Amino acid sequence: MIAEDEAIIRLDLKETLEEEGYEVVAETGRGDDAVRLVKEHQPDIAILDIKMPGLDGLSAAREIAGERRAAVLILTAFSQRDLIERARDAGALAYLVKPFQKADLLPALEVALGRFKEMKALHDQATSLEEQLETRKTVDRAKGKLMDDGGLSEGAAFSFIQKTAMRERRTMRSVAEAVIDGSLTPGL
Repeated sequence: MIAEDEAIIRLDLKETLEEEGYEVVAETGRGDDAVRLVKEHQPDIAILDIKMPGLDGLSAAREIAGERRAAVLILTAFSQRDLIERARDAGALAYLVKPFQKADLLPALEVALGRFKEMKALHDQATSLEEQLETRKTVDRAKGKLMDDGGLSEGAAFSFIQKTAMRERRTMRSVAEAVIDGSLTPGL
């Protein structure tokens, strides 16, 4: 997805990308449209100019990167250090100064795509670990309830949760939640 308010640069960029085998799924000259188009088309990468009407590229980058919707490459005529830092802080994974050469664009694009995949994988892994931790906490609370209310040993309580989950084809977490809310007991 390309968001560049100068039509000639946008067309040149699109042509360059398509020549290299990339598919441009959307293009715009406005930052607010860029955010909408990323949500709508779910591209792998959003190439954003900084200065655009509607919403500047840094604000659009912040929104797109914050929701982990696409990799963000900032393409701009400005190379001041503070602007580069603001782009990084907004979630940009690459920064390219106009006028650019194809030899500069493609590596920046691939680096941004690679970094985005790594970040997404790390986020997914962290989410999975959080889910596992929450499941373990819930199962431990349910075991405690079964031990306190039903007089079961820790092993028997765990076994009850595990066997019920397998028999009913449910997750251990959902069985544990049912034990905690009182809708499931070893006698039922």
